[in-house]
Amino acid sequence: MSRKSETLVFKVEGMSCNHCKASVENAVRALDGVTGARVFLEENKVEITYNPGGASKEELAKAIQNAGYRVTG
Repeated sequence: MSRKSETLVFKVEGMSCNHCKASVENAVRALDGVTGARVFLEENKVEITYNPGGASKEELAKAIQNAGYRVTG
């Protein structure tokens, strides 16, 4: 039986344009289990929908950091 998708929201510093938005969304979507990612530039946040058992919360945060942005919450 498959698990239900969960949604995480991270506060992220350093995103200011559509290139930043695409970089973060693509970095997160590349991880196992991620079914969606949406960046909200005005709110400095990213909303990630994923299946538990794939990428962990720590791996999701690291993908954002590796894309060049700072996870603050």
